[in-house]
Amino acid sequence: MDKELKKIVAALEEQGFKVTPTKRGHLNVYKDGEWVTVFAGTPSDGRGVLNSIAAARRAGFRWKRK
Repeated sequence: MDKELKKIVAALEEQGFKVTPTKRGHLNVYKDGEWVTVFAGTPSDGRGVLNSIAAARRAGFRWKRK
């Protein structure tokens, strides 16, 4: 997991999301017991992370890209 993804996961957990790793190294994100999105354990391109952030934002996540 890279530095940016660690910051995103910390912010998700701080805002009440539950982040759980899968057997294959991905990160499932849940809000109020419902699945929201998945982050790849080793993102191959930046769009994957941005797409997952967009899905989390639709569920109430607040994130400003730095």
